[in-house]
Amino acid sequence: MKKAILFTAMLFGSLAFAQKVGGDRDVHGCIGSAGYTYSQIKNDCVRVFEQKIKLNEVSSDKSYTTMTVVIFSKDMKKAEIFIPDGAAKSIILTKQGKSKLWKSGSHIKENYVLVPYKKTRYQIKKDDVVIYQ
Repeated sequence: MKKAILFTAMLFGSLAFAQKVGGDRDVHGCIGSAGYTYSQIKNDCVRVFEQKIKLNEVSSDKSYTTMTVVIFSKDMKKAEIFIPDGAAKSIILTKQGKSKLWKSGSHIKENYVLVPYKKTRYQIKKDDVVIYQ
């Protein structure tokens, strides 16, 4: 009888401290452990690695390379980039006039620019240095 009571107490104790599956939702309801992050452009949770436009890091002094993706607004006036090393989860770039050039605003320290590269690709420049293409 003592073993049954002890087992029951241990079971309920462990359940009280166990993290619920999917219990890592952020303020937008995105589950990070399932690969979801919030997209400001889509106003929804997305899996960055499932997006169509993927760019690879050009050069790195690390033992690994990273990638980023670009998500455009429907009207193509805004672009969202997900820079892995940045403080923000994503950065919104705004199209400059009629040109095919998207720039970050003055509200962030670094200057990011998205430009077309070749015919169907893009480059991201940080302070005039290509970091992704």
